[in-house]
Amino acid sequence: MKEWIDEAADQRKGEEIDAEALKEFLYQHLEASGTDEINNIEVLQFPGGHSNLTYLVICDGLELVLRRPPVGNKVASAHDMGREYRVLSKLCEVYPPAPRPYLYCDDEEVLGVPFYLMERRQGIILRRELPAGLNLPPVLAGRLSEAFIDNLAALHTLDYEAAGLGKLGRPEGYVKRQVEGWVQRYQAAQTDEWPELDEVAAWLIGNMPEESRAALIHNDYKFDNLVLDPTNLTRIVGVLDWEMSTIGDPLMDLGSTLAYWVEAGDDKAWRANAFGPTFAPGSYSRSQLVERYGEVTGWEMSSMTFYFAFGLYKLAGIGQQIYARYAKGLTKDKRFAKMNQMVGLIGRVGVAALERDKV
Repeated sequence: MKEWIDEAADQRKGEEIDAEALKEFLYQHLEASGTDEINNIEVLQFPGGHSNLTYLVICDGLELVLRRPPVGNKVASAHDMGREYRVLSKLCEVYPPAPRPYLYCDDEEVLGVPFYLMERRQGIILRRELPAGLNLPPVLAGRLSEAFIDNLAALHTLDYEAAGLGKLGRPEGYVKRQVEGWVQRYQAAQTDEWPELDEVAAWLIGNMPEESRAALIHNDYKFDNLVLDPTNLTRIVGVLDWEMSTIGDPLMDLGSTLAYWVEAGDDKAWRANAFGPTFAPGSYSRSQLVERYGEVTGWEMSSMTFYFAFGLYKLAGIGQQIYARYAKGLTKDKRFAKMNQMVGLIGRVGVAALERDKV
């Protein structure tokens, strides 16, 4: 089981951080070190992730996780390290899967960008390919699907006011701001012509519902942002990447999650780009996730086509922003070289969803 635990590797070229500068910062600020000096520091980088960068810092045996904005970032509000740190500081007290943050630094003379450090939650992270030797039989896939959606429902029904997060966002007008905002962001970063995305955008603008309610939402909830217990994959021990969390409409958050949930009957090209083992035999379908979510929350779940279509469009917008950074030479990460083709594919998936009017 140890070999399945998500591990860090060498830092990617162009994304290295200055270990000596970090060592000095930690020596001055990290009470948890409990020593008069720091003798050894090692910095590795976690795989995956297309936005904020995540590193493993091993400091005299103490393991910490460091988060910083991506190289070439031009959208500061989308990568606000201080905001993410403050959210986790309160959320970890009431939502067990939220890691505890330790230190925040906004002095850009240290590493060149703001960053924060938090505890490491060790476990398995499921990506497109399962770790070698890890099996997911149908019964377990079904139970994992249930745990996955139940955990999102638990977040959405959390008393965010009692947690001290009531001022995190503005739920009034959230749907309209999100739709119009993502259309603007996509167009600002656009590099290719994808008529299908224009069609989805026009449909979203013309079919916006009223807000369903207000909740604390994650905004990027998918398998590779979850840390699972190696001895029990249905136990979620960590939820990562809170950079886009806010107070907003939970069904918009659910729609984003559904956009990541590729299922067995989907287009072959879309299945080839799955964001995790979501169509393994026994896994829930998107409609089953919606049904289960409604059962757990007690909320009415009609008209999910809008939220699913929005999730797809937002996913395209995120991909387009990433590709734009690559196209301008602001990042040399080769994973992003064909991201524009993924953006076009999402547009086709979105149009198909509107035509069949179902998630």
